[in-house]
Amino acid sequence: MEVYIGTKIIEAAPAIRKGGKVYDLTWPIPRSMEPEEQGYRVRYPDGYESFSPKAVFEEAYRPVTGMNFGLAIEAAKKGKRIARKGWNGRGQYVELASGIAYVGPDGKIVNAEHDAIGNRALAFVGTSGVQMGWLASQADMLADDWIIVE
Repeated sequence: MEVYIGTKIIEAAPAIRKGGKVYDLTWPIPRSMEPEEQGYRVRYPDGYESFSPKAVFEEAYRPVTGMNFGLAIEAAKKGKRIARKGWNGRGQYVELASGIAYVGPDGKIVNAEHDAIGNRALAFVGTSGVQMGWLASQADMLADDWIIVE
């Protein structure tokens, strides 16, 4: 078998599965002799809901309030705006830009499509404007405080 890694952005809440039914921890749980299993009630982007056992869930998912750089990049690829929790400027974030073009010295619009790398780049949106082709520092790449900015 081959080895895979998956990335999804989901909603989840701690839950208990008892007798085949899933209960959020804030819901009343009926008393019975059936065993309780701790885990998470999971809702996927298409609205489908399921239960994931605690150990399985915590091995596969991290909260989006403390992501590493790799997960933050995956979130940006899914159209989310990302930022470091400790950045000083208000409203600063990084997003994936596509359809990049520029005006050349002759006044013509040049589409920056490239056969090997396509037409996407990270854009840093900060207090003084947009910086195309933003590059992360070593500290940014090794940090675990990346968040999704709504």
